[in-house]
Amino acid sequence: MHGRRAERGRDEPRFSLVFPTYNPGPGIESVWAEVGRFLDRSPGWEALFVCDGCTDGTPERLTELAAGAPYPVRVLRYSPNRGKGHAVRLGLAAAGGRWRLFTDVDLAYSFADVERVAAALQAGAEVAIASRTHRDSRLVLPPRLQGYAYRRHLQSLVFSAVARGLLPITQRDTQAGLKGMSARAAELILPRLRCDGFGFDCELLTACACLGLPVAEVPVWVRYEDRASTTGLGSMSRMLRELWRIRRAWRKLPPPVPAEKSLQKEAA
Repeated sequence: MHGRRAERGRDEPRFSLVFPTYNPGPGIESVWAEVGRFLDRSPGWEALFVCDGCTDGTPERLTELAAGAPYPVRVLRYSPNRGKGHAVRLGLAAAGGRWRLFTDVDLAYSFADVERVAAALQAGAEVAIASRTHRDSRLVLPPRLQGYAYRRHLQSLVFSAVARGLLPITQRDTQAGLKGMSARAAELILPRLRCDGFGFDCELLTACACLGLPVAEVPVWVRYEDRASTTGLGSMSRMLRELWRIRRAWRKLPPPVPAEKSLQKEAA
């Protein structure tokens, strides 16, 4: 694994934003530009791109861009591909911020959403997640994608119901690609996670439930711009198998303890 830290000055970042990245292709150029604009106007933030076994030249291009970046950004890379969960765990563990967030590299969530989740963490939440089912959330999409969005919504509801039936979680939106946690919550949670695939989000929420960590749910504005999706029937089948593995791995744990006791024990 290789990484590079751009010039950061004397202060460590308050917030870290992790992008799990797998073969985004030429689109990484526009993503880089948007991330750069955000970092340029947001003191106290750093970004980490975690290249999860990319084979499309993305790690080399990001490393080249990071070499001349005037803001704090790092590029982590490894091979072969291990899955989103592995990339997120690695990025969160390597992050230096007091609060650590991750989001999809396609920027389906705006930086206003990122800042909203960050604000929930800064206000005292140990874990905060975007929730597309929050009453104040909004969906932004062109008319041609209304049918697609409706099917995705139904698919999400079914998966969420199954997840809540198998696991000790209460959240209705488990898979939103924007979540965050405090550094001390990360130190408590991350070593206990094993899921490398898209079941990572459900295992994270299961860990929070079992460790007694409350989860703040934050409204977001979600943008649909095309029909690209990583949750077809095949991936749904894999995710259901991952849910079952998570259930088996966590069901023998003792009942949850209050969050403060969990964190105090970990600090000790």
